[in-house]
Amino acid sequence: MFQGIPADKLTDLTTIEKALESRFEDRHLVQFYRTELKIRRQKPEESLQVLAADVERLMSMAYAECPLDIRGSLAVQLFVDAIRDKETQLSTRLMDFTDLKSALAYSTKFESAKTAPKISIHARSIETEDDTWKERDDKFESLLKALEKLVNSLAAEQNAPRRNPNVICGKCFKKRHVQKTCQTNDAYSGKLTSGRLAE
Repeated sequence: MFQGIPADKLTDLTTIEKALESRFEDRHLVQFYRTELKIRRQKPEESLQVLAADVERLMSMAYAECPLDIRGSLAVQLFVDAIRDKETQLSTRLMDFTDLKSALAYSTKFESAKTAPKISIHARSIETEDDTWKERDDKFESLLKALEKLVNSLAAEQNAPRRNPNVICGKCFKKRHVQKTCQTNDAYSGKLTSGRLAE
């Protein structure tokens, strides 16, 4: 490990530190973790909490040397990029969060709110469908009753004795009915004046 260090530098702490870093530091792994973060996407059926935890894990390995505030805002950006649902992703991006915890809390609430209306709309559509069928049943029932009345009245006319079409009412002096079945009000009925109907 110290073979490449000149003999006069073996007591220099900076030189030894650099030698140790080059030997044990996983620089190639840092690049690997950064690439992992860039291409990381939420898997189907993976919760936002699991995604955020994985982004945080990769961030601690890929950007360990970065200041916390920069690391926090970078984690938010990479988390939002990884969200599968485009609406949730856009809404969370527009909120401009600076820490992963806030971004996760918001996106989880947004996702829950987005799925809740679907359930109630589905339930309402079933109720509306039932109401529509009930309305149709009621209309059909009333139509059936009206048809029944019409058939009964036609049958009654058919069974009624035929009257002479030239018969004249003694009350209103109109044809086709007799005084007994006359519907005319007495005040408005015609009066016989000198052998003729008064007008």
